[in-house]
This record gives sequence, structure tokens and C-alpha cells, in this order.
Amino acid sequence: MASGILENFQQLTVKQRNAFVACFLGWTLDAFDFFILTYCLSAIAADFSVGIKKVAECLFWTLAMRPVGALLFGAMAERWGRKPTLMLNVISFAVFELASAFAPTLGWLMVCRGLFGIAMGGEWGVGAALAFETLPPKGRGFFSGLLQEGYVCGNLLAAAVYWLVFPHLHSHGMLTNWRVMFMIGAFPAALVFFIRMGVDESPAWKEGKADPVKPKFQWSQVGAYLPSFLFLVLLMTAFTAFSHGSQDLYPTFLEKTKGFAAAEVGKIAIIANLGALFGGICVGTLSEKLGRRKAIVLAALLAIPMIPLWAYTHSMGVVMIGGFLMQFMVQGAWGVIPAHLNELSPSAVRATFPGLAYQLGNLITSRNAVFQAALAARFGGMTIVMAGTVVVVALIVAGLAAAGRERKGEEMKLA
Repeated sequence: MASGILENFQQLTVKQRNAFVACFLGWTLDAFDFFILTYCLSAIAADFSVGIKKVAECLFWTLAMRPVGALLFGAMAERWGRKPTLMLNVISFAVFELASAFAPTLGWLMVCRGLFGIAMGGEWGVGAALAFETLPPKGRGFFSGLLQEGYVCGNLLAAAVYWLVFPHLHSHGMLTNWRVMFMIGAFPAALVFFIRMGVDESPAWKEGKADPVKPKFQWSQVGAYLPSFLFLVLLMTAFTAFSHGSQDLYPTFLEKTKGFAAAEVGKIAIIANLGALFGGICVGTLSEKLGRRKAIVLAALLAIPMIPLWAYTHSMGVVMIGGFLMQFMVQGAWGVIPAHLNELSPSAVRATFPGLAYQLGNLITSRNAVFQAALAARFGGMTIVMAGTVVVVALIVAGLAAAGRERKGEEMKLA
């Protein structure tokens, strides 16, 4: 695997490599800033003297505003270029992360997280456009999968900071431990200097500025594309429920239900994210032999037997194994998605379908954490809710994937 990664990077020029690194780091640090909140839910709830359910509303506002960011920053990137828009995007999510640290009330924190959601929603689309309009066609699939894993790397980084830093933070007046975590989340703004100095504008955008290419999509085609688009939205709704349902409240579950300390939760989360990283790469590679649908079905169904280790054990070592295996399967299924969505999308709207379906799926499941917290409060515990979520959603993901079409190896040409 290491030799394959090295080979793919060796084919790039310095400017191409810098563009990809900048976009990968942008997505990683964006995810890092998002996941900091998931690790600090209990601390924030205690500071504002409210329940976990109310603080989890912040996650809802972040996820709900991501489609707005995708449209806003996407339009800016089309008009003013990928590079300056990405720089503005990075500054935006760093500023709103820092503003979250100074929120005087829970209501203001929700406002800050909603604004952060707009910035987060724009980063993936703008970064991907800059990266893939700069990279050569050879190795595009590898770089697509690696770029997607930036989300997992961001979670891993957040877990590491929570493990190594959070237990040593002490409150001084308004400067509570969770606020310091959000201040740390503002450091990604430094990435702007690297983008400014080391990254060139997308060659495709520069050429298009002189000779704009009109979109191929026409509103008269909506009827023909609608069934495919609705299926992709449904599929991505199931997938986002699969990932968020097994991740967002898991640190709180480990603290409140299992009784693990913050440092222990951080260690478990790191191991789980390593499982996610390996799972995405391994199952994505396996899909080249099995096909996209079979690989997704296999990974989704194998998540169910991991539930006892993941949710019902109390030994830290066993929980670590369960977390690794659970996220290996969840993110393993996700590892197939970038290729599968692009292969299923009509060629004339391939640039629109995957991203829009993904963001709408996120929007539909944006109240996932709030819903899970409410169910846990009603039924007397988070264990059955966490386990039940995985069972139900894994079956839905497998069913939808099996019912869909297989277009592995579809030639990526415009109509």
C-alpha cells in the first residue's frame, strides 16, 4: 500500500502536489473543528447547566446549514476562482470556530455553529474542484479516496487533542476547558498562508474564465434525472445516518454510560478512527473485485456482528477492538461511495449530482444526534439506542445498495 501511495504522489508536479495537500488539509481541519464539538458535549452541557439533548442541537445546526455553504461558496468559486474562495472558506470556518469559544449562551453557540456549518458545507466542494481540476487523470480514483479520508483524519486529530489536551485544561472564570478546545480549533487559519504561497489557481477555471463553458444541464431534463437523483439522496441519507449514528454521540456514550474518563475516551476514539481509515481504503479497494454494491452490502452487514464488542462490553481493551471493527465496517462502506456515486450519476450532471445528494442526505439526518439523545432519555439509556441505530441503518444501507444499479468502471466522459 505504501509503495502505491508513493507511486501516485511521484507522478505529480510540485504545484499539483501542493494543491492536493492544501485541499486534503482543508477538509481534514474542517472535520477536526466539527468533531471537537462532539467530544465536548458533556462539558458544554455542564457549563450551561442543560441536558446533552439541548447541546446536541448545535450539531443539528451545523449539519443543516451545510447545503447553504455548498451553494454559496460554490457560486463564489465559479465566479472568482477556486483558490481565493478556498482561502476565504478556511478563514471563515476558523473564525466561526473561534467565535464559538466566546459564545456567552447556548443560543449564541448554536448561531456560531450554524455559521460554521455554512463554511464547512462549502469546503469540500471548492477543495475537490481545485484538486481534481489540477491533478492529472491518472490516479484520480486514488486521490478521490484519499481526499475523502480527510474527514476521518479530522476526527482522529480531534480525538488525539481531546485525549492529550482536554484532561489537563482547567477553568479560569469564563475560560472553561471546552472553550480552550475551540480556540485550538482556530489554528487551521494558518493554512491560508500555504494556499496563498504554494497553490496555483485551477487551470480549468483559468481557461474557462476566458471562454466560459455553459452548463449542459437544462431544466427540461429534470423529469428524466429525478428518479436517479432521488435514489442517490435516499442512499446518502442512509449513509449519513450510518456514520453520524455511530459516531456523534459515541464519546458521550462512553463517558456517561461506560464511565470512561476523558483520556480513555480519546484513546478509544483514536483506535476507532484508525479502523475507519483502514476500512475506507480496504473496502474501497475490494470493490474493484466484488463490485460497488456487493462491497457496500458486505461492509454494512458486517457492522451488525460488531455491536456486542462496540456497545455492550465494559473492558477498555475490548471496547477499543469493538470501536476499531465498527468503524472499519462503517467507513469501509463509505469508502466505496465517491466512485459509486460518480458512476451512478448521469454524465451531463455528474458535477452536481454527487455533492448535492450528499449534502441533502446530511440535511435530512441533521437531527440525528438530537433524535438519539431524546430516545435515550425516553427509554432509559443510550446502549439500546446506539445498538439499535446500527442494526436498522445497516440493513437499510445494505438494502438500498443491493437494489441500486452497478456501474463499476463506467467511463467518465461528458455527454
